[in-house]
Amino acid sequence: MDSKDSFAGAPGVNAGARALVADMLARRAALRLGVAKGALGETLIDAGARHTGGIEAGLMLARICLGGLGDVSLAPGGGLARWPWRLNVRSSNPVVACLGSQYAGWSLSHGDFFALGSGPGRALARKEPLFTELGYADTSEHAVLVIEGESAPPTPLVASIAADCGVTPENLTFIYAPTRSLAGSVQVVARVLEVALHKAHELKFPLGRIIDGMGAAPLAPPHPDFVTAMGRTNDAIIYAGEAHLFVTGAASDAKALAEQLPSRGSRDYGEPFGAIFKRFNGDFYKID
Repeated sequence: MDSKDSFAGAPGVNAGARALVADMLARRAALRLGVAKGALGETLIDAGARHTGGIEAGLMLARICLGGLGDVSLAPGGGLARWPWRLNVRSSNPVVACLGSQYAGWSLSHGDFFALGSGPGRALARKEPLFTELGYADTSEHAVLVIEGESAPPTPLVASIAADCGVTPENLTFIYAPTRSLAGSVQVVARVLEVALHKAHELKFPLGRIIDGMGAAPLAPPHPDFVTAMGRTNDAIIYAGEAHLFVTGAASDAKALAEQLPSRGSRDYGEPFGAIFKRFNGDFYKID
């Protein structure tokens, strides 16, 4: 399973997400969501910007990010007195769920608008070289994208995204929530398993040999300041997150991965993420 075709037959992430979106829309009042139609007929779901949203909305948002191929739940525990609840994430299709869907890898920009798109729509557009490596492409008439931000994309960008995904704008759904919101905080911390998969990929471990996975990290309390909120969610993963990957192959390879995967091996380990972010002038991708 080491070839680039390893994941060609994986389940469709947009179909999985669409069922969850339908449930989210049916429960919009209870989840305190804002739902509207954009200028081109796209569906816009506000999960924490101008509408309150909440933890349950964040849990649903995280499951949608995973394309319906993972479970996200909240439970007490984790050993931190001030952050006593933790998010538990697990997937039997961790590479496709995390890297093929959840990973925020699609840069979306138009004028003053900039955001990183995550979620199943990425697997339709396949704008990132990562999809060539995975050998994975979704096929769907509907696309779902998640944006960690205050608003949905402007109309010209919506048209471009729809074209890239090969869907009509009416079949395009955007869900957005800033990190400072409860839903935003939940969906970011729920990336704890994805962070492990991303690092395994950076370490050149064959992704086809990762067959199952789970992760857990404490739910960080939100903060109205973006950098502070982002720092807390990343600190939750970096300093208190745990990941467990099940892999095939030689035990020596698994041992080497286990030794290299923990964040304590980074040159920046020990410093709050917010401070690291400022030191690199806000360029997320320059951080180790």
